[in-house]
Amino acid sequence: MKEAKEFKVIECKGSPYEIGRQHGAACRENILKSLEMNFGALIHGQKATKEDVINNALKFLPNVKSFDPAIIEMVNGQADGAGISFEEAFSLKCMLELGLYYNQIIGLCTSFAATGEATADGKTILGQNIDWMAGFPMDLLKFEHKNGQKQLILSLGGIAEYTLSSAGFGICANSVFNPVEDYYIGIPLGCYLPKAMRQKKIGDALGILCLAARGIGYYQLASADGDIAGIESVLDDFNVLQPENDMLVHANHYLTDKFKKGDWAYIMLPDSYLRLTRMQRLMDKQRGSITPQVMMDILSDHNNYPASICRHVDNDKPPQFRSETLASFIMVPEDGVMYIAYGNPCKYEFVEYKL
Repeated sequence: MKEAKEFKVIECKGSPYEIGRQHGAACRENILKSLEMNFGALIHGQKATKEDVINNALKFLPNVKSFDPAIIEMVNGQADGAGISFEEAFSLKCMLELGLYYNQIIGLCTSFAATGEATADGKTILGQNIDWMAGFPMDLLKFEHKNGQKQLILSLGGIAEYTLSSAGFGICANSVFNPVEDYYIGIPLGCYLPKAMRQKKIGDALGILCLAARGIGYYQLASADGDIAGIESVLDDFNVLQPENDMLVHANHYLTDKFKKGDWAYIMLPDSYLRLTRMQRLMDKQRGSITPQVMMDILSDHNNYPASICRHVDNDKPPQFRSETLASFIMVPEDGVMYIAYGNPCKYEFVEYKL
């Protein structure tokens, strides 16, 4: 018998600053916990100071101000609402890039999208397991912007977001790994994802990701109209992946041939190759009859346990690799619905949340 565990939905509306302030005030405890865990990992793991980490984060600030003034307003609001400094709040948005710089890699994840002839009713379904350090805070947010657009956002401690938009599309995100020497000052993931998901069309969201995403993350967009696209990138290039047989699956290694030479996955997380082929095989068997329930079962799979699709802590690994599935989600954009298991999906029930 699986356990029931629900997120409290935090509703925020208004201008970017107002949304940020409401978010910061309502999620203050988790934001403070995220700061503590993120700074702690970088400070203790690399013997850096908090000041060093913040100064490195602030190197991104000029680019972000030019790229998206709205995210600066939102971060200001989050800082005021949570009672922290702007510099701390902005640093959270840069934590994945800082993790690469300080060689503290944690996030994994396995994602999918299916539509058309692959699903039982032709509707688009997308989702993933979110694998991160055990005990890391998460929040479920519902934003309503001044233009009427609504978003259901599963927030990973303020550093990354998995968003379902009322514009009819959603996004998944997986970590990919480039050499540290490829680190550069661009736009942080935590700043370009929100802009991409504020777009009114999936094509415009794809354009933002192609412009700004450079390494760190793989992104998978899927819409109610049956559009599916995956974006892989490195320091100076990107590639858009297309579905095969109305399905697209990704883990934590590059699928684009020209990006494989610098891929660290074979060293850092070879289970990525197994998770991808396992999910692809299970989905192929169900092609034409894929439903949210079918994917709930697949996301609970324990092949190659504990480094399975449904991931569990492996205490034999170094601390930076002791991740587990913190949440599992499935989006149905046409229905404006997100199903979320708050914890390992083998243990916790999926709960339905609506835009």
